[in-house]
Amino acid sequence: MKVAAALVVVVLAVVQLAMVARGAVTCAQVDANLAPCVPFLTQGGEPGASCCSGVKTLNGLAQSTDERRTTCNCVKAAANRYPNLKDDAAQSLPSKCGVSLNVPISRTINCDTIS
Repeated sequence: MKVAAALVVVVLAVVQLAMVARGAVTCAQVDANLAPCVPFLTQGGEPGASCCSGVKTLNGLAQSTDERRTTCNCVKAAANRYPNLKDDAAQSLPSKCGVSLNVPISRTINCDTIS
């Protein structure tokens, strides 16, 4: 019985590692990729190269519906941490970086509607 329980624990650990290795998006990844964009999002102007690089990386991370929804919720949480975030800058960021971002940068979006 102890061997069976240990086997179950090992199998669950392997499944969890496989999910992480597969590239499940985390809020830490989202935050790290958008951090260089904070000056642009709060002050306007033009986004820097590191900001655009982060936006492009973020776009590549969110491939499945679940990943896009997770990314959306992380972006929404991050946006809400900045009361001085300029909505027009947030909406223009993807196009200024030459990216068709599959997740909007918004404080108010219902992320469950993302497909």
